[in-house]
Amino acid sequence: MNLPDIKIIKFLKEHHVLTLATCTDNKPWCAHCFYVLLEDEMGLVFTSDIETRHIREALANCYVSGSIVLETTIAGKIQGIQFEGKLRILDNHLSDKGNMAYLKRFPRTILMNTTLWFLELSHIKMTDNRLGLGNKLIWRNSTK
Repeated sequence: MNLPDIKIIKFLKEHHVLTLATCTDNKPWCAHCFYVLLEDEMGLVFTSDIETRHIREALANCYVSGSIVLETTIAGKIQGIQFEGKLRILDNHLSDKGNMAYLKRFPRTILMNTTLWFLELSHIKMTDNRLGLGNKLIWRNSTK
C-alpha cells in the first residue's frame, strides 16, 4: 500500500474527532466519533453502539465518507480532511492492535459496553492553507 503524505498522517494523529457520513434510501446522516489512526493499515478505529443510526446505515451500505477539521477563523490556517472508506466491525486480524490503540488514547472507554469499528480509508483529500490558499493533498489507496 502506498502511504499518504506525512502531512496527512500528522494531521490524522493530531486530531481525535471525525464526522462520519452515511446514506441509505437517499437519506443522509452524520455522526461524530472519537477515533485513533492505525497508520500501517491506513484506517481509523472508533467505537459506536450497533443500534445507532450511523452504524445501522453503514451495515446496510458499508461505503462511507466523512471529515476531520481544525476549527479556525483564520483563512491561512485552515486545515481539514475529507475521506472515503469502507466500514466494518474490527475483526480478529486487527482486534488486539485496534483495541490497544483505542484504549491507550481513550482509557475511559474500557468501562463502555460498545463495539469497535474499523474504517479502511480509500481516498483522502486534505486542504492545508498553510501551504498556500486552497492547497490540496490527495491520497488514494492504490490497492483498492
